[in-house]
Amino acid sequence: MPIFRYVAIDKGGQLVRGTTEAADEPAVIAWLRGQGQLPVRAEAGGGGFLRDLLATEFGRTGLRRQEVADLTRELSIMLEAGQDLDRALRFLTETAPNPRAARVTEQLRDAVRNGGSLAAALGQHPSSFSRLYVGLIRAAEAGGTLGATLDRMAVLLERERSLASSIKSALIYPALLVIAAIGSIVLLLTEVLPQFVPLFEQSGAQLPTATRILIAAGDFVGAYGIYVLGVIILAGVALREALRRPGPRLAADRLLLRLPVLGSLAREVLAARFNRTLGTLVVNGVPLVAALGIVRDAVVNLAGVAAVDRATTSAKGGAGLARSLGDSGIFPVRTVHLLRLGEETGQLGPMALRAAEIHEEKARLGVQRLVSLLVPAITILMGAAIAGIVAALMLAMLSLNDLAT
Repeated sequence: MPIFRYVAIDKGGQLVRGTTEAADEPAVIAWLRGQGQLPVRAEAGGGGFLRDLLATEFGRTGLRRQEVADLTRELSIMLEAGQDLDRALRFLTETAPNPRAARVTEQLRDAVRNGGSLAAALGQHPSSFSRLYVGLIRAAEAGGTLGATLDRMAVLLERERSLASSIKSALIYPALLVIAAIGSIVLLLTEVLPQFVPLFEQSGAQLPTATRILIAAGDFVGAYGIYVLGVIILAGVALREALRRPGPRLAADRLLLRLPVLGSLAREVLAARFNRTLGTLVVNGVPLVAALGIVRDAVVNLAGVAAVDRATTSAKGGAGLARSLGDSGIFPVRTVHLLRLGEETGQLGPMALRAAEIHEEKARLGVQRLVSLLVPAITILMGAAIAGIVAALMLAMLSLNDLAT
């Protein structure tokens, strides 16, 4: 979301300047008018191609998930302690960890002080606050439960962050092993093996086939390795661009859910995210159909999105939610059973949150099992590759000794 600088005249006739995030210039003007200000000028914040690239790739235009979770937790604590919203937002601005967070909270405070609701102010920062977040705050303001809702939202964000962090942390070690394995093999082929080539050439002996293959591989890596790396990077970029299209992305998501080990892990993560979001919405009083409309935005997998859409249609027709989700074959059986129990007992929200806890724990255990399989497998493959290179060199040296004798 691009940043725009604006100049406007406020209700008191004073000239005000500031920045905001919006889709385009008309959106900025509409937002200013909604705040009761007279727009004078609105223009893109500048920075050119490099700023736009950094904003797109690294998400610098909005708050990070960690910052949103911390802001939500601190705001809920202050409201539960009896502080008013204006004072709480001022405190968050003064104690913001960085200028970007201070700017966002200050804009939220200005919007609220100008008579707008907190949900409307949050809606002006879609790169920081999701549709789920804004929808929950809007429902909380209507029901007078803002403090309690912020507390539940903080729990939701912290659980999602904890699950994502545990998965990323567990995969760091296997990734380092892969890098070390590739680096060791490349080093042997490009630095160690060439030291023996002159000796082999001077002897004039017929080298073993394995040694000749290794020498050819080392020459190829030394001459064209950088180009191969460039092709791999370009292929990765092209694949990422292709996966942004609905058709290829849907096919890839369906394939991911069918994979033997990764598929079950992906289904657990999908079920955890779905149940956590749905349960939080329903507990906060959001109607089921409206909640499902927000949940589909929180489900990253397009196959899961299609299943949620079918479940939404089923819920509108009065057929219930669990049956449609079960027919999709995407969500784990445990999710279907718990949601069906929640529908039958009128406790859909609490049962969805309970299901989320179960699937989050199963996802963590699944990641641990995956790492326990990957680490020995990578170690064995790396050892076998290095042993093969050494064995090929030893065969060549033995052939030289036979020739000398």
